[in-house]
Amino acid sequence: MKVLNRYLAHEIYGGTLLVFAALLVLFGFLDLLHELESLGKGNYQPLQMLLYVTLQIPGHIYELFPIAALIGTLYALVQLAQHSEITVMRVSGVSASRMTWSLLRAGSLFVLLTFVVGEFIAPPSERIATQLRIRAMSTVVAQEFRSGLWLKDGASFVNVKEVLPDSTLVGVKIYEFDPNYSLRSISFAQEGKYLKENSWLLSNVEQTRFEGSSVSVARLPQAYWNSVLNPDMLSVLLVVPEQMSVWNLYFYMQHLRDNKQKTSRFEIALWNKLVYPFATLVMMLMALPFAFLHARMGAVSGKVFAGIMLGLSYHLFNRVFANLGVLHDWSPLLSAVSPTLLFFVGVAGVLWWLERR
Repeated sequence: MKVLNRYLAHEIYGGTLLVFAALLVLFGFLDLLHELESLGKGNYQPLQMLLYVTLQIPGHIYELFPIAALIGTLYALVQLAQHSEITVMRVSGVSASRMTWSLLRAGSLFVLLTFVVGEFIAPPSERIATQLRIRAMSTVVAQEFRSGLWLKDGASFVNVKEVLPDSTLVGVKIYEFDPNYSLRSISFAQEGKYLKENSWLLSNVEQTRFEGSSVSVARLPQAYWNSVLNPDMLSVLLVVPEQMSVWNLYFYMQHLRDNKQKTSRFEIALWNKLVYPFATLVMMLMALPFAFLHARMGAVSGKVFAGIMLGLSYHLFNRVFANLGVLHDWSPLLSAVSPTLLFFVGVAGVLWWLERR
């Protein structure tokens, strides 16, 4: 059995590595095509573009792990079936349950790698890529602190206490400096809404101006603010729950609870982060029934295509259940686990049927 485990693991790892190489080249090429539209904006040059695309790779690895494991395992097992090796194993007394155990042993490494990449490598890599792209394409430099989001906008420094999902700014402070780096004014607005063409409408504004030795204070119900900041930049400055680590999600949920805010989306993202690595095992098990199906030579491409469709179906179900869970206030654990559980029950039923034949 040890020899069988090592042999299957070797074939599966080789097939998965080959699939990963093909998928990453494809996604990298698509990222490059997408970034060509932004090439030349500001200081965004080919070197920055290549660095940005490279830093996106860990995120692709994390997202593609279940699909790559499914297609790689499917390819390896179908190749073994085409060469009658699966038949020899079955005749030698290797049952479907023993094959399943061998796949689970081989897949345990994939579970560990998926968790490590998704928790420790992909989040900081994507954050660095985003900051690199923003700094190269505009004069806005941003950093998140406990006091809120800080941005450098030309000769002004901007502090935003909170950014709402619709890109509304809450608690906006604008520190404006003159060419000699002397503070010229401080403006505080309770709220800011985006209008168009980098124009914002500030509400309940209090402006303090410094002119020589005199200080004047003005209060305005509304004021217009022109800035290079726009909702597109805010969307990449803010970290979405799906890209946060489990550790950060947990503590941010505690913060939301302390402030009596809704946490369902973050709870679903947290459970998804914990369940997602084990989806790799389910995807690998889904490849096993294909190896037991007798087919003519040349059917490898058809089975691989079926595996791709199954992998895409899993991702679709995962997204749908997550969104439905947020909309209908379902249990976060149920929303996150249901797709993986449904696919596991399905593949377990098929394996049971094949074993009973």
